[in-house]
Amino acid sequence: MEIYDHSATARGRAFLWGGIGAGALLIAVLFTHGFGLLGGGHGANAETPLLLHQGDKIIIPEGSPLRQRLTVLPAAAQAASGKLTLPGVVEADPARTAALLTPLAGRVRELKVALGDRVAAGQTLAIIDSPDLAQAYEDNDKAADNFELTRRNLERQEGQHRIGAASDRDLDQARSDHAQAAAEYERTQARLRAVGAASDSKERLHWLTLRAPFAGSITTLAIAPGNMINDPTQPVMTIADLGNVWVTALVPEQDVGTVAKGQDAEVALAAYPGQALRGKVLFVSDVIEADSHRNKVRIAFENGGLRLKPNMFATVTLLEAQRPRVILPTSALLMNNDRTSVFVATAPWTFERRIVDAQLEEGPTVVIASGVTAGEQVVVKGGILLND
Repeated sequence: MEIYDHSATARGRAFLWGGIGAGALLIAVLFTHGFGLLGGGHGANAETPLLLHQGDKIIIPEGSPLRQRLTVLPAAAQAASGKLTLPGVVEADPARTAALLTPLAGRVRELKVALGDRVAAGQTLAIIDSPDLAQAYEDNDKAADNFELTRRNLERQEGQHRIGAASDRDLDQARSDHAQAAAEYERTQARLRAVGAASDSKERLHWLTLRAPFAGSITTLAIAPGNMINDPTQPVMTIADLGNVWVTALVPEQDVGTVAKGQDAEVALAAYPGQALRGKVLFVSDVIEADSHRNKVRIAFENGGLRLKPNMFATVTLLEAQRPRVILPTSALLMNNDRTSVFVATAPWTFERRIVDAQLEEGPTVVIASGVTAGEQVVVKGGILLND
């Protein structure tokens, strides 16, 4: 039987230890980048980061390719007019609007107008059958009869007093009775005049006539033939002179300080596209609306042809006087969480985000109300690369 010797030879041991050494050197090179001797690590071929964050600041390091893709320019200041665009509505002028009441209760016998009709001053609007009017006529007749009776009695007493057949007391009583009768007669006549009835009418009709106090349009109507009017304090219709109207705009609370009486305004209506109306703010309310927290401003317009109709929606643009304002290219603006922002250089290649109020955009430029001052260096191109 042959016996083999498996013990390592000197040459085998040399190969074994040589392999172990080469493996250890390879691992050391991989984990230490060759101790800086093989051109790795932080040498010239290391990749430069695009940007660095230091708190709220963004730094573009030297060698970053972003430096070639950003354009930074100083914010310019130019004379420009600010604009505030607001929702609005056409309204009748309250000074030219009348809510008509019936002076007496009764039943509507005839209705002479319809909603939206144009009426002339003094035109009959409705006829009301009113028992109260009949009572007013009867009271007036009684007062007239008593007035005439006391007048004749006074004349007799004066004649008797002159011949000594009547005492001073009787004459004084006759004068007092006549004065009271005259006052009552005047009251009943005034009552008839107040309800629009003629005190000397011979027909004594119980019909009350409701007439237009001035020329205008019927803007609301709350009665129909046959209706019973029990509350004379409730308006039965509204008449408005629409020859002049108001456009009322609603100003948000934060913009109230920018609005003043006499300010120039432009009004656009969907009914007349491309036909802007120009006017001035006539009235600025001293009270904020409790429900909407908006302030009402009104612009008055002549309304020839009645083209502007109450309750039309309008878009109102209020113009401010020209003054120096910061102007930026629109390319500088970025959207960030529903807010508009720009990047401003605070040091060479060091930027911070600023929230801005962009008020007016005209072509490629925009007016900045706040957030940036004139002369500050702003990223006007490539800012999207810095956007988180």
